[in-house]
Amino acid sequence: MQATLNDTVTFQGVGLHSGASARLDIHPAPAGHGIVFRRTDLSPHVDIPALWDHVTPSRLCTLLDNGQGVTLSTVEHVMAALAGTGIHNALVTIDGPEIPILDGSSAPFVAGILETGIAREAAPLRAIRVLRPVEVREGDAFARLSPADHLEIDFEIDFADAAIGHQEKRLDMANGAFLRELADSRTFCRAADVDAMRRNGLALGGTYLNAVVVDGGRVLSPGGLRHTDEAVRHKMLDATGDLALAGAPLLARYTGHRAGHAMTNRLLRALFADAEAWTWELCSPELEGRLPGAGVADYARPRIAAVFAAE
Repeated sequence: MQATLNDTVTFQGVGLHSGASARLDIHPAPAGHGIVFRRTDLSPHVDIPALWDHVTPSRLCTLLDNGQGVTLSTVEHVMAALAGTGIHNALVTIDGPEIPILDGSSAPFVAGILETGIAREAAPLRAIRVLRPVEVREGDAFARLSPADHLEIDFEIDFADAAIGHQEKRLDMANGAFLRELADSRTFCRAADVDAMRRNGLALGGTYLNAVVVDGGRVLSPGGLRHTDEAVRHKMLDATGDLALAGAPLLARYTGHRAGHAMTNRLLRALFADAEAWTWELCSPELEGRLPGAGVADYARPRIAAVFAAE
C-alpha cells in the first residue's frame, strides 16, 4: 500500500551551496499525489514534481526545474530520506531556492519523519521493474541498472586523498537497510576544492559541521568519521535519492563506478527511453516487504535518535 506522513514535520537550515536560510515542511498528501516540491517564497507558489524529467544539469547536486525557469537545488538528501522510510506521497514546501543541508546527511529528515509517524493509505503501490540492463558511461565512470527482485546498490569510488582512497560497498536496500547503513553518512569534499567552489559561488553554506572535509590523510571535521567508509556510503545515499526521482520504487540493481548525480539522472533517462527495458508491477504484500521502507517504524527511531545524542 502507498504511504504518507501522519502530520507535518518542519526543518530549518541553510543551503549548502547558496548559503540561504530556508524553512522546509513535509506535509501529508493523498494517495497518487507522489512527491511534489512547492516554492512558497514565490508568488504565486510554484510546484515542481520530484521526477527524473524535471532534473536539469548541475555538477554538485540534484537540481529540479519546473520547465519555466524556477529551480530547487540539493533535493537528493530529503528524497533519499523519503524513499528510505517508504513515503510515496508528500507535499514538500520550502521558502527558498535550496533544501537545507542540516548535518550533511539524511538522518535529520529521517528522524523527523519517524517522529511524526508513517500513515498507510488505502491505495495499491506500483513499482518499476527493470527488465534488461541499461548503462551510461563517461570516461571510466559508469552507472548501470540491471534486473533484480528488489533494490540493490553497488558503488565504488577512488580518490587521491588517503582519508578516502578506494572504497566500495554493496547493499541490499530491503527492510530498512537505508536507515541502518546509509542515512547518517554525510556529504564530503576535499579541502583543496573548497576555495575553488566558493570562487564559483558554491559551498557558501558549507562548514565543518555539515560536511566531511578531508585534506590528504586527515579528516578536518570535528569528531572524525561516522563510518570508516562514510564517503562511499554517502554516495550510495545520494544514489538512493536520485533514483527515487523515478517516481516509484525500483526493482533493480544499481551499479555506480565513480558516478554522480548527473550520471544517475542520465541513467534514468536512458531507462525510460527504452520501453522494452522496464514495466510497471503491482506490489504484492510479499514484494512490499522487500522495499526500502518496509517495517522501518518498528525499530529505526531509537537508532536514529542515538546518532544525534552522540553529536
